[in-house]
Amino acid sequence: MNKGELINAIAEESGLNKADSKKALDAFISSVTKALKEGNKVALVGFGTFAVSERAARTGINPSTKAPIRIPAKKVARFKAGAELSDAIK
Repeated sequence: MNKGELINAIAEESGLNKADSKKALDAFISSVTKALKEGNKVALVGFGTFAVSERAARTGINPSTKAPIRIPAKKVARFKAGAELSDAIK
């Protein structure tokens, strides 16, 4: 499902028009992004938790030259599915 399909699904489920559904989805994405940038977690009970995780620096291998390369540390977004979501997709 891409963003357009998700907007259509939100419009169908909620009874909102597509423009309002797009605004709601964009506001959700913006709010989650802002919270993660600030270092906060976003927990949606029954759905899951969005959080920021630190990935340590490590050594990798360039596949074409087989030379070792240094991969720098960075922050990554993580999502952990909640129990209800996990049970729903079994």
